[in-house]
Amino acid sequence: MSIKNLLPGRLGFGTAPLGNMFRAIPDEEAAATVQAAWDHGIRYFDTAPFYGAGLSEIRLGEVLSGKPRDAYVLSTKVGRVILDEAEDPAARDLGEKGGLFEHGRPNKMVNDYSADATLRSVEDSLKRLRTDRLDIVWVHDVAQDFYGDEWLARYETARTGAFRVLDRLRDEGVIKGWGLGVNRVEPLEVTLDLDEPRPDAFLLAGRYTLLDHERALQRLLPAAAAQNVDIVVGGPYSSGILAGGTHFEYQQAPAEIVAKVERIKELAARHGVGIKAAALQFSLAHPATAAVIPGATRPSRVAEDVAALNETVPAAFWSALREEGLIAGNASLPA
Repeated sequence: MSIKNLLPGRLGFGTAPLGNMFRAIPDEEAAATVQAAWDHGIRYFDTAPFYGAGLSEIRLGEVLSGKPRDAYVLSTKVGRVILDEAEDPAARDLGEKGGLFEHGRPNKMVNDYSADATLRSVEDSLKRLRTDRLDIVWVHDVAQDFYGDEWLARYETARTGAFRVLDRLRDEGVIKGWGLGVNRVEPLEVTLDLDEPRPDAFLLAGRYTLLDHERALQRLLPAAAAQNVDIVVGGPYSSGILAGGTHFEYQQAPAEIVAKVERIKELAARHGVGIKAAALQFSLAHPATAAVIPGATRPSRVAEDVAALNETVPAAFWSALREEGLIAGNASLPA
């Protein structure tokens, strides 16, 4: 089915920060932030077992369990199984995401994209989320280390395992849709070429933003639009650098990125535009984009996101970005 028709709005809530991403967040602050999203009318929530080894799901479930289940759309991810045994979160080998959730739960995480692990992951997520059903399930990070030796084996396991299980669950009406949740363009292009199974949508994190969008525009977004495979844009603030933070690609932003952000900020200030508004509205402008899901750890940040979505951004600002070479010439711009 069309994810655009399923989602209750174009602004969702990404809950990676609730897994203690970058810092330890008090439970009360996490709960207040989810409640703020609800109070501002947000009804799409995305999470994953990976976020703090289940912590994000637990925190999200605690708040949403008190809400009418038919009133919101919920997505989570498969590909990692959370075990009861402990490990040192700071010592996990997470590649480019190393150290991201060192303040999360100490439960051991195991990468597993097989059919059995997919079913177990779904059942475990339902328990942590305190709900009886999921709406969308994403296959998480199957593209991590895309150019590494293990990529093809991992993808093939997912194709014959997780993809087919989720395809069946959708056809049986257990879930409403499925796809891949990744921060690489290439595996989505590969998946679009499959005859079967056929995903309904993709969650693409950090690859259709003001700072990084050229690769997605080459083939992925046109092909996705042509095949009616919707895109949910995660990480629209590029790990925070576009929202006043210091991280890009999950690490401290390099000097060239900081300089580029400063150039965007200068143009935004000149045109009276908030950089959050520019970031969100740019990601939403492409016809393939169904929604954008920024994360937050404070209630005030949610209010900022809602305001940014509704802010009027003059056409002259977009023209200036294009003239300065800060956005691609073929990028879709807000009407």
